[in-house]
Amino acid sequence: MDLAYQIYGEGPTLVLVHGVVHRQQAWSPVIAKLAEHRRVVTVDLPGHGLSPQLGEGDNAAHMMADILEGFVDEVTPHGERAHIAGNSLGGWLSLELAARGAVASATALSPAGFWINSLDERRTVETFRSLRFVSRLLSPVRLEVLRNPVVRSAALAPFFSRPWRISPEDAAADAESLANNVTAERVAESDFTLSGPIDPSVPVTVQWGGLDLVLPVYQALRVRGVFPHARLVVMPFAGHVPMNDAPDAVISVLLEGSSAASTTEFQHATAA
Repeated sequence: MDLAYQIYGEGPTLVLVHGVVHRQQAWSPVIAKLAEHRRVVTVDLPGHGLSPQLGEGDNAAHMMADILEGFVDEVTPHGERAHIAGNSLGGWLSLELAARGAVASATALSPAGFWINSLDERRTVETFRSLRFVSRLLSPVRLEVLRNPVVRSAALAPFFSRPWRISPEDAAADAESLANNVTAERVAESDFTLSGPIDPSVPVTVQWGGLDLVLPVYQALRVRGVFPHARLVVMPFAGHVPMNDAPDAVISVLLEGSSAASTTEFQHATAA
């Protein structure tokens, strides 16, 4: 599959993967500074942005992982192992590629798949469906309504702790994808079990926003049990999509996560 992507800067390759119903532009707040140190690759997942739709199959998340693994191999210079980082669904995909031994390191920002039980998983799915329903109701007047900063902040609050930073145009584009993305429901019903454990020699960083209303920060409690060697970073004032809420803090996490060193530690970061 030919995925839509962009490459910025030079250095070790770092592939950035957005979340469900989002697009590669989600990384715009952090690209410029990251590209001073990394060869940054942003990509639209299948069924998102400008990429083709995902084909038929029973497990959309694992199908995306198969496609993403091939993509990472294609865009990585010969003899190099790419680093990967992702948000939400993209965070889970990053961890899945690390479990497959396909990347040099993985950094996951508020990754999917860490619900504490089946009820928590169902709460996540139903929250997502409720947000889709509201977005569909707004469809006829979406851009006009989202030009109001109060309405825009209320509509985007589940995803961002500082939703007023999002432009009306970007908010409308994201709301349209939330309402109409045909891949989203398949992703929501996916099995998010990883293919296997991640080799302890592969650095893993997991970041969580303390104000995440989609995948609440309590899910981070499972990280240690799944990845004993992971570095866990909590940003107390960031939401589900921290690239907009705390770009400088996210840049630091991504650069540290894609460095050669791996440490097992907990960090309590202050979101700027």
